[in-house]
Amino acid sequence: MTSAPHPPRRRRAFTALTATVLTALTATGLAAVVATAPSSTAATTLGSAASSKGKTFGTAVSGNRLSESQYATTLDTEFTGVTAENEMKWDATEPSRNSFNYAAGDAIVNRAQTRGQKVRGHTLVWHSQLPGWVSGVSSGTDLLQAMRNHVSNVAGHYQGKIVYWDVVNEAFEENGSRRQSVFQQRIGNSYIEEAFRAARAADPGAKLCYNDYNTDAVNAKSDAVYNMVRDFQARGVPIDCVGFQTHLIVGQVPSNFQANLQRFASLGLDVNITELDIRMPTPASSGNLQTQASDYRKVVQACVAVSRCTSITVWGITDRYSWVPDTFPGQGAALLFDDNYAKKPAYNAVIEGFGSPTDPPTTPTPTPPVGGCRVTYAMNTWNNGFTTNITITNGGSSAINGWSLVFTLPSGQTITSGWNASYSPSSGQVTARNVGFNGTINANGSVGVGFQATHTGNTGRPSSFTLNGTACTVA
Repeated sequence: MTSAPHPPRRRRAFTALTATVLTALTATGLAAVVATAPSSTAATTLGSAASSKGKTFGTAVSGNRLSESQYATTLDTEFTGVTAENEMKWDATEPSRNSFNYAAGDAIVNRAQTRGQKVRGHTLVWHSQLPGWVSGVSSGTDLLQAMRNHVSNVAGHYQGKIVYWDVVNEAFEENGSRRQSVFQQRIGNSYIEEAFRAARAADPGAKLCYNDYNTDAVNAKSDAVYNMVRDFQARGVPIDCVGFQTHLIVGQVPSNFQANLQRFASLGLDVNITELDIRMPTPASSGNLQTQASDYRKVVQACVAVSRCTSITVWGITDRYSWVPDTFPGQGAALLFDDNYAKKPAYNAVIEGFGSPTDPPTTPTPTPPVGGCRVTYAMNTWNNGFTTNITITNGGSSAINGWSLVFTLPSGQTITSGWNASYSPSSGQVTARNVGFNGTINANGSVGVGFQATHTGNTGRPSSFTLNGTACTVA
């Protein structure tokens, strides 16, 4: 399941930095992917755990909180990336036409740079948090000029300081149609590509991203984004990245989340998880906190398995300042630190999800699946490639310790990357073997694996599967 559709959202209201805060800030100035089991030698902070896999772990930052000691200390200790929560949005940077104010954004960027934290720019064009004058521009030609001018000035001001820019944010509806924003209504479909072209001209070194919510699963909305990206690539419109906000509900990480990330990465794009939080009914129950931990681990493992998933950003440091309760009454507890900055179970789950860079996988001795096995094989295909999600179920009354799944790929299909198993060879009769953390399949339990492959026109499925030498039922 995917997260519930978001209503048109306005983040927590932006509060200008006081002179005291500004003064304080100035002073402080893939081939097959093998997941490994957590261990005591794993990295001990979110940032270092991500770095062990070559990725960035960031957070959204509110500038007016940086004078709070515990907030600033947690930011500096745990995170290697920073996104300004509100300070780079249109109402903050250009409150009146052609009058720009960068003080609040500069404070965050300069502080991050002194600490070696990467900065994500958020966001150049969005239908929300617009100053009133933008909606008052009645001519489409004039609004296009105003939008180009805004993108050019803001991206140009931060040239060389931003790693990724969320150029356009939330431009699609749930059914895949274009959101009828002021830009869509008055400029038309071309406004998105015009924003990307202006951003590239203003900062050629930044990677340019489209960012949206409820695109975490393969669905009508993510399909629309996927088709837009392919169209941009075909016509030479600059785009380097797609951001997946990943605002989720506890227990509802999409089953095809990783496959969805991978299909965008396979277009030659970076993929980023940009606004991660996982909300639940409040007060939080111990059961929901454990489920939330499992969900965070799944999200991290999906990113680790996709080589071009280069960063994960959580939307806030502490539950105390999360946007969730204001937007979803009765919901909250969505982040890794609670109201008092205590680490929640999800914190350790994130570190475990990245795995230890030093521990090799271990493989138990294989045992036969006494009582039978079942395999489901789901495919998502496109013109010359596909991804699979394979579920292996032990139908017996005793656990399987160590497993290998053998199947034959139809002619013309070749595996290019995989997750949660090792695959050899890449075509013909393939054997998928467990990695260290998923070597045991409990009685009536299941494991999920998958891979990405190319095809030459044949999108057929394997006709049979054997698990440790025993033929399985194909569901």
